[in-house]
Amino acid sequence: KRISRSVQRGMVATPPTDAEKRALAAMEAEVAFKDSGMQIRKQADQMMSGGRPFPLSMVVGQDAIKQALLLSTVNNRMGGVVISGRKGTAKSVMARALHQLLPPIEVIKGSPFNIDPAGEFGIDDFLRADLDNGGVPLSERETEVIQAPFVQVPLNVMEDRLIGSADLEESVKTGKSVFSPGLLAKAHRGVLYVDDINLLDEETANILLNVVTEGKVVVEREGISLTYPCRPLLIATFNPDEGELRDHLLDRIAVSLSADAQKLDISSRVEAVDAVMGFSPGSKQGSPEAEVALAEAIENEEDLKTAIVFAREFLKDLKIAPSQIQYLCEEAIRAGCQGHRAEIFACEVARASAALEGRQITSDDLRLAVKLAIAPRGTFINTPMDQDEMMPPPPPPPPPNDAPAAPP
Repeated sequence: KRISRSVQRGMVATPPTDAEKRALAAMEAEVAFKDSGMQIRKQADQMMSGGRPFPLSMVVGQDAIKQALLLSTVNNRMGGVVISGRKGTAKSVMARALHQLLPPIEVIKGSPFNIDPAGEFGIDDFLRADLDNGGVPLSERETEVIQAPFVQVPLNVMEDRLIGSADLEESVKTGKSVFSPGLLAKAHRGVLYVDDINLLDEETANILLNVVTEGKVVVEREGISLTYPCRPLLIATFNPDEGELRDHLLDRIAVSLSADAQKLDISSRVEAVDAVMGFSPGSKQGSPEAEVALAEAIENEEDLKTAIVFAREFLKDLKIAPSQIQYLCEEAIRAGCQGHRAEIFACEVARASAALEGRQITSDDLRLAVKLAIAPRGTFINTPMDQDEMMPPPPPPPPPNDAPAAPP
């Protein structure tokens, strides 16, 4: 709530920047979505699936994980978040709750790949061929606003179901190969949730690895040659008692945190049980207090949606200074991190943190980046660093003349 209102105050006090204009356009699309029948259908879908998920703000504890999830909604270059933990630590609850925070997305009407009207994340080969043959330009095509998708990958998923395959029935009817999109096509620009990711077979894990790394899916099978974009927010969970996650997959995701790291005291445990007992997925809650708590949580979700919209646009113009990059590299060396992904992801975490606050990158963002992206990867430090263990970050550089305006 504080984040979104501070950004809005900044917009009132100063002339709107390009980022703010883009954010306002996105907000207008969200308002249109809420005013349309799509919002009613969303609520109906929630009721059909058992009701709304448990709100993220009502989860007791797990502050680092909740913060990492929120940052991942701002910056898709983070790749996603992996949450490890034993049974009953709210891993899947937090993953599903995050979906409620995602703003709706605008897509080209009828696109099975959720293609952005501006082509920001790339386009599929079918659309590219149509454009090459003189089809209607992207800017002139009809669009629609839909809820950001949430797609769960089952453990026993087949490759055809994951990446897509030929629709045999339609292919026979038309006399040519017809492609049937898979789960990855539906997950583009939404949430791709993988529970028990450590139990996936190696082939499926490699497909997900390529998606996280390349942001696209290549299909070569049954007379079909196709490439389509796939940049979902990957949220993966696993129980370390059932097996560890493959290192090569773990290394490609920005943040990996343990839900077992934060132990709750007795009062927090009582608060958690009380919140769950009072919550009902349906419309009526278990008590008047629970009704108030849910109303506050829903209001918080709406404020966070607004903050995410502005932060995504603010992020496009946000740069990290060379001295700040050097600091993150030094911390990665000090922690004994292998390769360069630790400091690269740390830069993205710092940018997302600053964008969410609507300002330039500061020492607080750098400390958070070390805590979330560097410390868990360290070979010398196996637990997140305390602030007194970190080197003092450099002071933020003066903002450039064309930098996005920060709120007062």
